[in-house]
Amino acid sequence: MTSGAFMRPDSLRDRERRGLQARTLVAWDAHAVVGTPEGRDAVRVLIDQETTRVADLLPIRHERMLASPFAFYRGAAAIMAGDLACGTSSGFHVQLCGDAHLSNFGVFGSPERRLVFDVTDFDETLPGPWEWDVKRLAASLAVAGRENAFDEKTIGKIVRSAVRRYQKAMVGLAGLSNLEAWYSHVDVEDAQRFASTHGAQATTRLETALRKARNRDHLRSLSKLTTLVDGERRFVADPPVLIPLSDLAPGRTRRETAADVEGILREYAGKLGAGPRQLLGTYRFVDIARKVVGVGSVGTRCWVVLLLGRDENDPLFLQVKEAPSSALAPFLEPGAHRDEGARVVDGQRVMQAASDAFLGAQRVTGRDGIRRDFYVRQLHNWKGSARVAGMEPKHMRAYGGLCGSTLARAHARSGDRIAIASYLGDGDGFARAVVAFASAYADRNEEDFARFAHAIASGDVPARTRTAEEV
Repeated sequence: MTSGAFMRPDSLRDRERRGLQARTLVAWDAHAVVGTPEGRDAVRVLIDQETTRVADLLPIRHERMLASPFAFYRGAAAIMAGDLACGTSSGFHVQLCGDAHLSNFGVFGSPERRLVFDVTDFDETLPGPWEWDVKRLAASLAVAGRENAFDEKTIGKIVRSAVRRYQKAMVGLAGLSNLEAWYSHVDVEDAQRFASTHGAQATTRLETALRKARNRDHLRSLSKLTTLVDGERRFVADPPVLIPLSDLAPGRTRRETAADVEGILREYAGKLGAGPRQLLGTYRFVDIARKVVGVGSVGTRCWVVLLLGRDENDPLFLQVKEAPSSALAPFLEPGAHRDEGARVVDGQRVMQAASDAFLGAQRVTGRDGIRRDFYVRQLHNWKGSARVAGMEPKHMRAYGGLCGSTLARAHARSGDRIAIASYLGDGDGFARAVVAFASAYADRNEEDFARFAHAIASGDVPARTRTAEEV
């Protein structure tokens, strides 16, 4: 499909034919095979990825990844990227999430203040083969299913359901107009109707999750993360997870810090749309702290910034998160972005049906003189995701299906949905192949996890030891 503004697209029949031709060249069964890079060393991949990260935070990353095979899988996008690159694909590219595991889907508040369900993490986003995201999601379901002690037959049904929902959604999207496909989305009402078809317990779990998400707002962050000091709000130190900049750089005055941060925010605001830029201008800077987030992101530089508007009960928390190169970058064509923050922002805007109004990118020169790329978004914006641990099989099957259809919608916004739908068809062959792939990859993930645990036990890889109070 030809891309570019006002360029004549290929005909519908040509796009369908291309999908069918791809099926003859890359049979569905080929997707069952797990690729293996030459000289594969999973632990070495992780260590090499950490060379630009904050060294004193790496033991926290390792500790979190050591918690379980699923936690390890969440932090191992770079390992799987190499494996996927050695596998097969049909030749159709989309804007990839790059890390489409089960926990990177969830609800958040749209600019219209509605709860929507979508992909929520874009640190690894790049254009690439649509199958990579599907397989990353499928394998995450297999790994999570094993962690919840499901038998292999049950896990196979869960994975198959998610892939079939992706397939069904893509075929449906292929029949829509370009505008209809672009504006397709999943809001809370859709999720509630979906949950109602899986029984009262599923509905109750969803309502509980939605209630928690709505409570994850800026006022909650204000009471949880800050306290009053001499009549002004300040971040509360909770090392190593949250450390105010005043503790990290005790020699700097608050006036120096405020001047630096306000300058960065002005430059960032200048790149926002007129509306969000105007709104941001009604807030004043109050405090900043370093925050540890996620599993795979630990070690990257991440800051939270507190701003206040009309009064103390009008807070705005922004998260300023470092954007290193994508884990997929060594295996895909280089993008056209000038910096990594713009890569993340653009990828998110392409894939999400509704993105944060304050989403933006900024390049910052640190005190060490090194220029680093960051992206900015609201810290807590009614954000929430499903709790995987303890999820029952029927609920994981339902949730996996919701993630599968959501991923198809996100892919359809950038890729040739008609060719992909034609490649998938309405048969069960592709889903069966991905079920086999997911099972085999769950085996490999367990082996990688065991090697990682051994490297920590032998002292080759540092991990934080928790205090008695934390345990």
